[in-house]
Amino acid sequence: MMKHGIHPEYRTVVFHDTSADAYFKVGSTIKTEKTIEFEGESFPYVTLDVSSESHPFYTGKQKMISQEGKTAQFHKRFARFLSKEEK
Repeated sequence: MMKHGIHPEYRTVVFHDTSADAYFKVGSTIKTEKTIEFEGESFPYVTLDVSSESHPFYTGKQKMISQEGKTAQFHKRFARFLSKEEK
């Protein structure tokens, strides 16, 4: 049995990903003073910068940082220091 008065309130909350303008209705214990009218009801409201709707990992729009491997990048960048030739 759970003790009364020590657990945060669990309720439905609307999260808004502002970068993708997507709304999610999820159960949460997050504390917020903001509310929003969503689907005809009033819910607590929280804004997010990133969610699964906007994160490159989930959207498949990842940027390729480099086509080369890390070792090749290192040698290309520091080849002049690694050279044993004396001038």
